[in-house]
Amino acid sequence: METYKKTALTIPVNCFPGKLSRSTLILFLAYFTIVCNACKKEDNSLKYGSMTDQDGNTYKTIAIGTQTWMAENLRTTTYRNGEPIANITDNAAWETINNGAYCTLENTTDNAIITTYGMLYNWLAVTDSRNIAPAGWHMPSDDEWATLITYLGGEIEAGGKMKEAGTAHWSSMNIDATNKSGFTAVPSSYRNIDGSFGYFGVGCYLWSNTQSSTYSAFNINLKSYNGRCIRNIFLIELGLSVRLVKD
Repeated sequence: METYKKTALTIPVNCFPGKLSRSTLILFLAYFTIVCNACKKEDNSLKYGSMTDQDGNTYKTIAIGTQTWMAENLRTTTYRNGEPIANITDNAAWETINNGAYCTLENTTDNAIITTYGMLYNWLAVTDSRNIAPAGWHMPSDDEWATLITYLGGEIEAGGKMKEAGTAHWSSMNIDATNKSGFTAVPSSYRNIDGSFGYFGVGCYLWSNTQSSTYSAFNINLKSYNGRCIRNIFLIELGLSVRLVKD
């Protein structure tokens, strides 16, 4: 939800037809306090929880409508059965990989960056039968993304409600970002077929488990320069972020 900054209350003396009595001022301040407390209640109305993946990483989760989503990007390096997902750092190897794979943003080893942005996975990793999600969670389908987008007002405005507000991670534009949903999308970039990385600070791209053709699958994306949340189709070799939804 929106955050409310603390500001000093200044009452211009010419706002009132005469001199304020002490009792009137007290009543006014009491009313102001009630309004502020209402704002605080709205701030705390988001229903956060937590979940833990098979690597032992703990994530914040958020209830949105009838669904519960991760409020951070997945960063597991193993499948549910404990077997490792291939970590591909070489560009040429990423281009030719034909099984599940992951990487970090720009192949960083900085834990703070990895915690903030999560991992990037190709589509074969997110749909592997060994399951990238821990028990009780699963990869969202295109229909489940559509349910979320509809609940948040449709493609034109849902993105703004999903994007982390401010420019701590997003570019200085970050248009219409309020994070009213608590989803807290960050601009985690993507990895192209040739192994290069693109749109860092500008775009958030999240896989669905729904294939659109032999070579492509559905995803959603959010950009810094508008408040939209667009359902799109990308080649399965690309590396995108992952948010899981609760069973």
